[in-house]
Amino acid sequence: MSCIKMVSTRELILLCSILSVSSTAKILGVFSFCSRSHFVLGFRLMKELADKGHEVTFINSYPQQVPIKNLKDISVEETIKHASAYMANLTKFGEMDHWGQMEFMLGLGRTYAEVVLKNKNVQNLLNSDERFDLVIMEHLWNEAFVIFAQRFKCPLIYFSPGPTSIFNNHLFSNPSPSSYFPNLLTGYGSRMNFWERLRNTYLDILSEIFVEFKLIPEQNDLLKAAVSDAPDIRTILYNASLMFVMSDISIHDPLPLQPSIKSIGGHHVGPLKPLASNIQQFMDNATEGVIIFSMGSNSASSTFDLEKRKDILKVFSKIKQKVLWKFETDIIEKSSNIMITSWLPQQEVMAHPNTVAFISHGGLLGTIEAVYFGVPILGIPRFWDQHKNIEDAVRRNMAIKLNYHNINEQVFGSALNELLNNPMYRNSAKRQSQIMDDRPVKPLDEAVFWIEYVIRYRGAPHLRPAALDLKWYQKYLMDIVVFCSFIGITCLLFVFLAWKCIYSNRKKIVSFSKKNK
Repeated sequence: MSCIKMVSTRELILLCSILSVSSTAKILGVFSFCSRSHFVLGFRLMKELADKGHEVTFINSYPQQVPIKNLKDISVEETIKHASAYMANLTKFGEMDHWGQMEFMLGLGRTYAEVVLKNKNVQNLLNSDERFDLVIMEHLWNEAFVIFAQRFKCPLIYFSPGPTSIFNNHLFSNPSPSSYFPNLLTGYGSRMNFWERLRNTYLDILSEIFVEFKLIPEQNDLLKAAVSDAPDIRTILYNASLMFVMSDISIHDPLPLQPSIKSIGGHHVGPLKPLASNIQQFMDNATEGVIIFSMGSNSASSTFDLEKRKDILKVFSKIKQKVLWKFETDIIEKSSNIMITSWLPQQEVMAHPNTVAFISHGGLLGTIEAVYFGVPILGIPRFWDQHKNIEDAVRRNMAIKLNYHNINEQVFGSALNELLNNPMYRNSAKRQSQIMDDRPVKPLDEAVFWIEYVIRYRGAPHLRPAALDLKWYQKYLMDIVVFCSFIGITCLLFVFLAWKCIYSNRKKIVSFSKKNK
């Protein structure tokens, strides 16, 4: 009886401590990238933490107009202006070679990270005696932001706006063999032929060299310039407790993950809001179905050249479906089945039962939402991971990919009609939606659990992989290879010398015997 009471008391104490930590945590979120889609990912998580009673401070570029309970904004919206030149050139990203693409992202990361660290309110925060239980930072070419966790002496969680890749695996020494782990900037899947594996290996080596000798040193210089007493970035970069990645088995191939890396793809979906009356009516009356057309927040539809736009409008004028097109300005020459809107509640219209297709640039958020709601995709990727996102959807038979430069009336019309009239795409999209939905815990709930877990166990150092403490040559067994090679060569040399000695002595014996005869 006493044992039962003792166990119950221990459990009660543990439960009380868990509830105490969970309800009083002070969390700093750093999601300052100058893109609304990235903001959406961070905001959904930060608001959920605030709704659960945590005290959240949120550094971001899109501060709330109406205050939210338990959530305090620190605005760095000037990043949008400073990075506008880079964002305007994103459409040219696909024309660059691999090194050029990394240089482009390095410049973009340097620009917005510098603006954030020099922001007056951010500097005041860094120099304050504020205390936090945890820092959650979006990891996107902004390694210098690890200073927040170092300055406040608290655990750190990285938040990747994409899946695991060559650009973040090193943070947790996550296994990423080039033989089946495709580089983010290719369209490859995990099943590659010889030539694809050869190119993938080359790009991985190039990327690792870039990260090691360009990205990290430059971010270190940026950090030292913005925070005079900052330590060397390499001494704090690998101290994170956890990393969330925007991935799910329904959209990405199964790849190895350290226990400290958690996939929460789809956490941002919902809750759905009522549609505006004009959009609701337009979609409700679309008995033949609605096609959603959106190129996202960074690849505006207005960047389509005039001839391509005319060809797309010709195709739309010949189909029986309606088209809801996110476009920055109205299009006078549009047919009667097209509705133009400068802002699109993408999740809500995707969830409508009359939605039959999604024309997209292949951004990860839109791709996740299409899978979530079971909508087939006509993809027109332009830059960064968009080619891979669409290729992954193509391999799952729920998408058709178009090359932007090859678009004309015939190519666009043929692809759209195939997507609309071949039931394979719709059925495959529904199957992937079922796979995404069939998991034991909702991704947002899982994210909150692990955040509170890290706080509860003061950084959860037991999740830290031993590989992070190894030198690069130890991790890749180069010291073992050298040692074994030395032993092997020594043995071969010994055998060779022994054989030579025996052979030489044998010749002498034979020669001596002949002389005696």
